[in-house]
Amino acid sequence: MTTIHTTIHRRTCHICEANCGVLVELDGRKVVSIKGNPDHVLSRGHICPKATAIADLQDDPDRLRRPVKRVGDTWQELDWETAFREIAARVVALQNDGARAAFYRGNPGAHDYALSTQSGYLQRAVGARGTFSASTLDQIPHHYVQYEMYGHVSLAAVPDIDRSQLIVIVGGNPMASNGSLWTVPDFRNRVKEMQARGGRLVVVDPRRTETAKEADQWVPVRPATDTALLLGILQCVLAEGDTLRPGLAELVDASWARVKPLVDGFDLDRLSAHCGVPVDTIRALAAELSGEKTAIYGRMGVSVCEFGALNQWLIQLINLATGNLDREGGTMFPQPLLDLVGQVGRGGVKTVETARGTLPSVMGEIPTIAFADELTRQDDQRIRTLFVIAGNPVLSAPHGTRTEAALAGLDLMVAMDMHVTETSRHAHYILPPCGPLEKDHFSFFFGPLAVRNFGAYSAPTLPMEEGAKADWEIASELAAAIFEARGKGVPNFETPRERLDAMLRASPAGMTLAEVEQRHDGVDLGPLQPCLKDRLLTDNRLLHAAPDDLLEEAARFAMTLDATPSDALSLIGRRHVRSNNSWLHNSQRLVKGPDRCTLMIHPDDAAARGLADGDLARVASRVGAVEVAVEVTQDVMPGVVSLPHGWGHNRAGVSWQTAAAHAGVSLNDLTDPERYCRLSGNAVLNGTPVTVARAEEAVAAE
Repeated sequence: MTTIHTTIHRRTCHICEANCGVLVELDGRKVVSIKGNPDHVLSRGHICPKATAIADLQDDPDRLRRPVKRVGDTWQELDWETAFREIAARVVALQNDGARAAFYRGNPGAHDYALSTQSGYLQRAVGARGTFSASTLDQIPHHYVQYEMYGHVSLAAVPDIDRSQLIVIVGGNPMASNGSLWTVPDFRNRVKEMQARGGRLVVVDPRRTETAKEADQWVPVRPATDTALLLGILQCVLAEGDTLRPGLAELVDASWARVKPLVDGFDLDRLSAHCGVPVDTIRALAAELSGEKTAIYGRMGVSVCEFGALNQWLIQLINLATGNLDREGGTMFPQPLLDLVGQVGRGGVKTVETARGTLPSVMGEIPTIAFADELTRQDDQRIRTLFVIAGNPVLSAPHGTRTEAALAGLDLMVAMDMHVTETSRHAHYILPPCGPLEKDHFSFFFGPLAVRNFGAYSAPTLPMEEGAKADWEIASELAAAIFEARGKGVPNFETPRERLDAMLRASPAGMTLAEVEQRHDGVDLGPLQPCLKDRLLTDNRLLHAAPDDLLEEAARFAMTLDATPSDALSLIGRRHVRSNNSWLHNSQRLVKGPDRCTLMIHPDDAAARGLADGDLARVASRVGAVEVAVEVTQDVMPGVVSLPHGWGHNRAGVSWQTAAAHAGVSLNDLTDPERYCRLSGNAVLNGTPVTVARAEEAVAAE
């Protein structure tokens, strides 16, 4: 009988924003188990199914281990030196030809602090004149409003759930996401603790989500009409007057006086009719939120619609008006171990000229709704060189089929990716990083969003395989090769650990990386504390309550209240705890079980179209059509259908075979790039008008 000698390693899960502590059990290089770390200061032993998939990512047989170059329809493996040399030569040749270069950054890069500190070197070497990212597909309204109100794109107020008595979630699903722009691991138990002390959770959503099923109350709302609900709540909160609580009033500028006249100009009955939420429910929500230790939080559902920035502003105003902004149990500003807000620029809100005309530009980004336009424009500003860093815009960006076609016209595309994906299959070169357990990790972007003041560092769990490189090494070494090919001196690149150590030392806690590294369960700096007075970064150090552009946007929204309702069904997305955008579907343990890429439809809407559970339906929008199995359920409102985000692995040429075997369809083959938030440039991914019919009948009608 063979005796197995295993070792246990503590690290932080890098898959999502929750940053849960895990215990990785190893037998040599083989992962025996991944469990929650009960001693972790933030996650308290909780993990979700995604954490167990780290083993699948590490040992994935479909994962690339060496650089590859596309030769015709095949991939030729290269050594790193050759790959860097060839790419550098092509970059310089295109630079000399005046070709425009751009970057696209996907979601996984935000979970890799080391890559985040190094990719700027590569962008500078390439001379990229444009950055696109997943941020303008789901979260830019947050950053826009944070900049306009608080003076920094990353200064976020999050619900203090551990001391709250009421949380109202609008268009968010933390049971699936573990908190999005709100780092809140162990959400279910935190809700149970709130309920045990007499608190309540209310979820406002067109779908009875996983979070709504844990809530004390579900409030259905018509897709993309949350603005009316939020205006109604704010109007009712301010009905007794707009005097701010002492201590907070002194931090708010004079524009606060413009808020009550604005909301009083709306008729509550019309707002109710627009969003489908009864007036009595609106008043009841306002009354509850007006108590102490309450918070309202909105995420994807209120961001990925036409008035996304307006929605996020109204949410901040409700928390301000109730006196629960910067107060225990309300919404508070984290002061994490690494103070990112205090050490990086404030960001900004500007405009950018594109093939589609002038668009908003938040944090220097070009809205991804213009991505395909910039790849296909017919002038010298066409993007000819593209670097894609851990991104899959073919599945993530609106009108995915057009994005896919646009990639074919590039002179050079380089992808940093573990797989040949729906996007990277169009690359000329793919540079694969090492496995996730071979990298270190720090809660870089998500500490500033956590429900406690915290930070955590994890050393690599496994030594790197021979010949492998981490993402940051790929970025810095390729940057050096390009600088050399240009005949320029190679800058002295600061390593990620050096940069992290310097930022930790410069933060208020003043710890060194060596000290943090010894705290294997994370560093807990205690519960969130009122701190707005010291954190505001506007020019006059006051909270800007009612910026002109947002007041004008509210007036534009008012013009839509009398629009004739469409007869079309309204398509919304959804997330699942066993998924994360497009990049976890090659894990057998996550995709096993019932098909999750289904079209949820209400029984009344299904019956009207002759559809039964499991039937194949054709879903069509202005820009595309897909065929997908129907799931008849009372969990969506009448008039609403729902498809999950991140599927559509049915394109030819991908390497991830498990994902291809569970292909599903892409929601973004239906979303329309002509629809976007006018203030932030965020794509509109919810509320897409669609028709639904039995697949065979739809084909016959054509």
